[in-house]
Amino acid sequence: MAAFRWIEGAGEVVADGKRLEAVAHGPPPDAAPTIVMLHERLGCVALWRDFPAKLAAATGWGVFAYSRAGYGQSDPVALPRPLDYMSREARSSLPAVLEAIGIERGVLLGHSDGASIAAIYAGEHPDDRIKGLVLMAPHVFTEEPGLASIAEARRAYEAGDLKSRLAKYHVHVDNAFWGWNDAWLDPGFKDWNIEDAVGRWRFPALLIQGAADQYGTLAQIRAIEARSPAPVESLILENCRHSPHVDQPQATLEAVAAFCAKVGKAVQADPSPAK
Repeated sequence: MAAFRWIEGAGEVVADGKRLEAVAHGPPPDAAPTIVMLHERLGCVALWRDFPAKLAAATGWGVFAYSRAGYGQSDPVALPRPLDYMSREARSSLPAVLEAIGIERGVLLGHSDGASIAAIYAGEHPDDRIKGLVLMAPHVFTEEPGLASIAEARRAYEAGDLKSRLAKYHVHVDNAFWGWNDAWLDPGFKDWNIEDAVGRWRFPALLIQGAADQYGTLAQIRAIEARSPAPVESLILENCRHSPHVDQPQATLEAVAAFCAKVGKAVQADPSPAK
C-alpha cells in the first residue's frame, strides 16, 4: 500500500484495493495532530466545501478528508452493498487510510454515515493514536422518521432533480445513491444497531446535531450519552437540519476547535498510551 503524500490540496489514497480521492490541509501527521474527516451518506470531499480548510486554520492541526469508495471521484463499489457496509468500512478501509497517511495522533470527525463508521472504529479498534471523536448527526440505530426521509430521497432521485444535483459531485452517481438508499431501505436493515460499539469507547467524544435533523432524532444523542463509558459532550443546534457544518458553520467550527484544543491539552498532560 502506497503512503499518502501530504501535499496541501487534492490528492488520492489507495485503501482496500480502491483509489480514493483525498484532500489535505495544514501540517502533516509528523508535525501536528490530524483530524480525519468521514463524510455523510451522499457526501464526498467536494461537499465538505471549505470546512476542512477552515478547520485546519482554526485548530492548527492537519486535516485529511477523503471520499469513500462509491462516492465523489473515487472508485465505485459492487452493488448491492452489504447491510453491514459501515462496519466493513470501519474494519477494513478506514484502518488502511489511517496507515496510508501515517497518522500519529488525532481525532476522527464523522458526519452521518461517516459518524457511524467512526463510532464503530472507536469501539472495535484499540488504536492509541486516536484521542477523540467528533460525530455530527450520528446514528446508532434506525428510526422510522429517518427511514421515511430516506424513502423521500428515493422519490426525489427517481422523479425529481436530486440525481442531476448529485451528479455534479459523484462520477458514479448511481453507485453512490443506490449503494446507500437500497441498504437503508432493505427490510433487514431495520434491526441495524451499533450501540454495543459505543459501549466500548475509550476516549472523549463531541456530538453535534441539528434540532431539526430530518434523518435522526435526539434519541440518537441520548443513546450515545447513556452507553458511552468515556466522556461525551453534546451540542444541539437550533435552526439546523442534518448538516451542522452547512446550516450552522460558525457554531460548528468553534465547537470542534474547542474540543480539539481540550484533547490536545489532555494528550500533552498525559502522553502515555491509553490502557
